[in-house]
Amino acid sequence: MVFRAGVRYSMKAELIRIAVFPIKSLDGVTVPSSNVMAGGGLAHDRRWRMVDQQGRTINGKRTAAVHRVAARFDVDRELVWLDQRGGSQPRVFHLVEERAAVQRRLSELVGIELTLEEDARHGFPDDPDASGPTVVSTATLETVASWFNGLTLEQVRARFRTNLEIGGVPAFWEDQLVGDDDVEVPFAIGSLKLWGIKPCPRCIVPTRCAETGEATIAFAPIFAKRREQTLPDFAPRSRFDNFYQLAINTRRRPPLEPCTVNVGDAVVRE
Repeated sequence: MVFRAGVRYSMKAELIRIAVFPIKSLDGVTVPSSNVMAGGGLAHDRRWRMVDQQGRTINGKRTAAVHRVAARFDVDRELVWLDQRGGSQPRVFHLVEERAAVQRRLSELVGIELTLEEDARHGFPDDPDASGPTVVSTATLETVASWFNGLTLEQVRARFRTNLEIGGVPAFWEDQLVGDDDVEVPFAIGSLKLWGIKPCPRCIVPTRCAETGEATIAFAPIFAKRREQTLPDFAPRSRFDNFYQLAINTRRRPPLEPCTVNVGDAVVRE
């Protein structure tokens, strides 16, 4: 399959799932649509982050303790329910009006005294130079799940924490949203215009179960070997200095007017 500028894909590539992660490193929530922030990210995505008393970010790269936290969100009402994994008494907080109480509860659950920082306009993207939503296909995630005994699609979603999921296309379809030699590929999802910047490099987080923090033995080397073996012919091989990469990092492109992405939006290259 190849792209043609301005033409909808014959396979009907379309957005089938939107996920945002209101508190960076904690559980996500799926939404039917999302406004796009000034910085290019989705509304509420990584809006808050946890930092310790020295101002250092607390995330899964630093400590598996974040997996102790079960978080459920109502982004419209800015509410969060917090509990320990396996707990049965979640406590609900308003993220803005009760921030101090949220901080205390998270400190108890993570085991580190922390505060919450907020950036409602830009969020706290993992890659500030490619601050748009991350993009992957459902078929890609299903294929990755098949590489590991007992791993389900939902578990792979929780490990890789991607924003926009595309259906109607084959596995690793999204690899053609980046070009050779740092070429930025223009494409659109509904009214949201994006540049495909680069494959997303991965850290230790996907090697662990998102609910228990337990590591899957040899996850990264197995993943990298299978990723190399299944790299599509259309993928820009020069962009893979290693194969422990999945999904595409993006940047919003002009015009930077208010827009919304919706489940069901078509995907086109422009």
